[in-house]
Amino acid sequence: MKTDAINMREFERIVRDFGPRLARIAASYEADRSLQEDLLQDIMLAIYRALPSLEKQESLAPFIFRIAHNRSVSHVTKVVGARRQLDPHEMEHETTTPEQLLLAKQRSSRLVAALRRLPLPYRQVMTLLLEDLSYAEIAEALGLSLSNVGVRVNRSKAQLKAILNGD
Repeated sequence: MKTDAINMREFERIVRDFGPRLARIAASYEADRSLQEDLLQDIMLAIYRALPSLEKQESLAPFIFRIAHNRSVSHVTKVVGARRQLDPHEMEHETTTPEQLLLAKQRSSRLVAALRRLPLPYRQVMTLLLEDLSYAEIAEALGLSLSNVGVRVNRSKAQLKAILNGD
């Protein structure tokens, strides 16, 4: 990835392949829609700038998600005092009736709200787990040991269960 043309092609592929997942990550850290868009743009710019430093193509997903989470954590620390009421997080659901669509949206909103209440280390692993990353990919993306990822996932699930049952 030495030239700008190669970087641009690679970046376009990343946007196409990872864009929706990165948008969901941004949404898991930021409730305000306009700030989500700003965060997503910041993530995309950081990925584009970091592409020349990527050495192993097989590490692309952890590389991208590490950048996304680092930018998201930085964003949260900057705007933590200015948080607003949570917006519902829209996820794709294959439902056929309006009632099913409403129930799916409500469940999705509850899950996103519960994720946002988790401590940051737990939110990070759960967000990546929900994006179908393996424990090994999560460990690489966050710079953790595999066993630490497992511990955080278990603790996250327990806290999510408590939050969701308490609501």
